[in-house]
Amino acid sequence: MRKNLIILTVCIFWAFSCNLDGDSDSTNFGSSINIVNVSANQLLAPDGFSPTAISAAVGANDFSFRLGRILLEHNRGGNFVFSPYSVWMPLAALVNATDAQYKSTLLNALDASGISQDDLNIAASRMLYDLTDSRNAGTESYYNPLKILNAIFVDNKVTLRRDFAQTYMDFYRGASINVDFSSRDAVNAVNRWARRNTNGLITDLIESFDPDTVAAIANAIYFSDRWAWEFNTQETQEDLFYGPGGNTRAFYMQRQGSNQLYYEDNKVQAISLSFKNSAGMHIILPKSGSAEELYRSMTNSYFYEIQQNAVLAEGKLLLPRFSIENDIEGLLASLKTLGVPLFEDDGPITGLIEEDIPLLITDAIQRAVIKVDEKGTTAAAVTVLPIGPTSAAPQPNRPFEMICNKPFMFILYDRTYDGGRQVLFTGIVNQP
Repeated sequence: MRKNLIILTVCIFWAFSCNLDGDSDSTNFGSSINIVNVSANQLLAPDGFSPTAISAAVGANDFSFRLGRILLEHNRGGNFVFSPYSVWMPLAALVNATDAQYKSTLLNALDASGISQDDLNIAASRMLYDLTDSRNAGTESYYNPLKILNAIFVDNKVTLRRDFAQTYMDFYRGASINVDFSSRDAVNAVNRWARRNTNGLITDLIESFDPDTVAAIANAIYFSDRWAWEFNTQETQEDLFYGPGGNTRAFYMQRQGSNQLYYEDNKVQAISLSFKNSAGMHIILPKSGSAEELYRSMTNSYFYEIQQNAVLAEGKLLLPRFSIENDIEGLLASLKTLGVPLFEDDGPITGLIEEDIPLLITDAIQRAVIKVDEKGTTAAAVTVLPIGPTSAAPQPNRPFEMICNKPFMFILYDRTYDGGRQVLFTGIVNQP
């Protein structure tokens, strides 16, 4: 049987440009690249209460924490960061290309049980509007720190189904681009796209494509913002950090004063750090046990409890500067454990191309990076999914002191109408 391979490339980028056409260097995709023309409808602005959209958005956060718990079993002992939203979005788009017998199983794995394919598309569009278009409409001076791009690179020897291309464009703003996967041009095209959308942070994403590859679907998320209340670099001091592998030196940023959004119960201390433009990061410090134990126990409902019961308080925060880069181990096995059915031997992906070639996911890879300092946060992640054929909390009544000199977890989020604080990145700092 002729081997046909689809690479589903999910690229989640924290960068300074996500414009598909506006490369910062002089390179281009080459003459073999053609854009498949599909006219886009407007993204759907949330126009009121929608139970299915809320359920899908909340489910995306549930998916984030469930996948994170499973992944952590493969990535124990060191620092850890990954972007669950980057995995959720392309899988949500692939519902439209999944064979009917597997759709409900995939929806269930995405914590979207009981939601139709069409309603999931609508929910994804509402999220995308909230996170991108809503902040740009009529506010030319507004800086949106978050940009999200989607694209699918399709081999010029096969035909992308027009219904998938139209749905992908309408609800996910996914561009369709023709390439030649039998030549080096396709590798160069995807790598240039990755590099330009990470401001050079992610290079040489793809080493080679199998010449029988027929598509590569890509998602790019960009975020870069400064803290609403920046840390004073003059107050940063070096001190010990008590990690699981031994004590090390770290540089602690300091914040002291009132009006800090703080939560405490018998298990954790948590503080919400806001960026200048809507997004934020929760730092969650366990009172006992490890950060990994806390991470494994984290759920969307507990995250919501932390949000709802936080109060403005006076206190002192010491937070180490940290920078993490890691390759996520066990993503393929984790998605299987989560119940994603796109690995079945009889080929669950049947609606992507016109040719009658049932396909399945054969691997899953993600590399993620995050940097946190006195000014703000920058992060990047790249996920690659190859696909082949079948063969109630107490309020603080005194100033708090939150000294993050031992392992802690973090949750980076942005806000949507339907989902509230939509989880984008999560992770653990075992050693700054």
